[in-house]
Amino acid sequence: MKKLFLGAMAFLVAVTLVACGSKKDADESIKENKKLVVAVSPDYPPFEFKTLVDGKDQVVGSDIKLAQAIANELGVKLEVTTMSFDNVLSSLQSGKADLAISGISVTDERKKTFDFSDPYYETQNAIIVRKGQESTYSSLDALKGKKVAVQKGTIEEGLAKKQLKDSIVISLTAMGEAINEVKSGQVDAVDLEKPVAEGYVAQNSDLTLASVALKVDDGDAKAVAMTKGNDKLKEAVNKVIKKLKADGTYDEYIKDASKYTAAE
Repeated sequence: MKKLFLGAMAFLVAVTLVACGSKKDADESIKENKKLVVAVSPDYPPFEFKTLVDGKDQVVGSDIKLAQAIANELGVKLEVTTMSFDNVLSSLQSGKADLAISGISVTDERKKTFDFSDPYYETQNAIIVRKGQESTYSSLDALKGKKVAVQKGTIEEGLAKKQLKDSIVISLTAMGEAINEVKSGQVDAVDLEKPVAEGYVAQNSDLTLASVALKVDDGDAKAVAMTKGNDKLKEAVNKVIKKLKADGTYDEYIKDASKYTAAE
C-alpha cells in the first residue's frame, strides 16, 4: 500500500510539473503564431476608425499605430479584429484576441478580470451638440430633461449616468449611431472622449462642441488590456508605451489621425 501511495504521489507530481511547464505566457504564443491579434471597435476617431486608403476600407487611428508598434517590438505581424465596443473585452476574455486596444479606460471593476498596461493617454471629456446651440448648453443644468446619447460599455456612459441624473441618458452600441441621432434631432447631445468628439466635429459641419463637459475622474486614462498573468507580454507593451509617451510619438499619432479625419 505504501508503494502504491508513493507511486500515486509521484504520478501527481509529474503531471503537475508537466502542466506547469506547458503553461506559456501569451508573449511566447504570439511569437510562435507569428501574429498579434488586437481587438478594436473602429468607430472612435482618432483612436480607431474605418476609412478608405488607396481605395480599400481599412482600420486606422492612433491606437492602431500603437498596436503596430507593439507588434514590431514582438517581431510579429499585426492582425486587427473589429467588433462593437461592448464585445472588445469579452473577445479578449474568450481568447479570440491577444490584446484589446480600443480607447479603454481602466476601472476597478475591469481590473478584477483583466490586466492593464501603463496608461498611454489621459482621458478628456466633451459634449457634441448641433451647431448654433453651443451657447444654449453652457452648463450641465441646461441638459436637464434632454436626451444625451453615449456609447454602451464606455466610461462616458458611467459618467453621464452619474452626473446627468436629470437627463435622459441613451446608451447606443455604436458611436456613429449616436452622431446620426444628434444630427437628426433624435437626441440633444452626445457625450464622448474629447479627441473623438473633435474628429466627428471636423467631419460634420452641422455639429460643434458644447462649452461644458463632464468631469473626468483624476487618474482616468486609456490603457492596453490583456488577460491576467501574462507578465512578459505586459512588460513588452509597457516598454513600447514608455517610449511613445517619452518622445511624444503617441501625441503625434493622435494629431495625424485627427488631420486625416478632417480631410475625409
